[in-house]
Amino acid sequence: MMKQPRAWQRMLSGRRLDLLDPTPVDIEIEDIAHGLAFVARWNGQTIGDYAYSVAEHSLLVEVLFGRMVPKAPAKWKLAALLHDAPEYVIGDMISPVKAAVGPGYGALDERLEAAIHIRFGLPAKVPAAVKKQIKKADRVSAWMEAVQIAGFSEAEADKFFGRPDMALTEGLDIVLRPAPLVRADFTARHAELLEAMG
Repeated sequence: MMKQPRAWQRMLSGRRLDLLDPTPVDIEIEDIAHGLAFVARWNGQTIGDYAYSVAEHSLLVEVLFGRMVPKAPAKWKLAALLHDAPEYVIGDMISPVKAAVGPGYGALDERLEAAIHIRFGLPAKVPAAVKKQIKKADRVSAWMEAVQIAGFSEAEADKFFGRPDMALTEGLDIVLRPAPLVRADFTARHAELLEAMG
């Protein structure tokens, strides 16, 4: 009889997260913040002495979303902050790799996202209109990252991510920082948004 392969990961909090059947009780913000602060976007192919982490990207997306939808309630700002949260255990894959992996990656991502959302008082599935706005903020962030730290020309970034409304990016510069600082800022922003949600 073949032994089932292990499908869980032990978190630094001591939780055991079943990747195939995640439950909200096994999700802790400290694990998410730590994992995302150490996961590099762009497969690490960015300039500077520190990786540009998914946690840093998530903070930027939440700021951009807030600029795009200034009257958005705290719960949707939290959804923007957590939009890539499943990557704390499944890592960040660039879009061409996701396409090659196929639908299995998407299904795993959706199960983890639903458990994360429920854990922090959000609906398992974010309404389509809100998800679309978060995705737009995500693309603006990708454009900024491409141009500022990933070596793309503006013309290339326009082609792949679409030219953003530059008013959205005014005063926002990407600064690469050590993972512990980003982790602390991510955790603090999460706490602020939860408090605002009541």
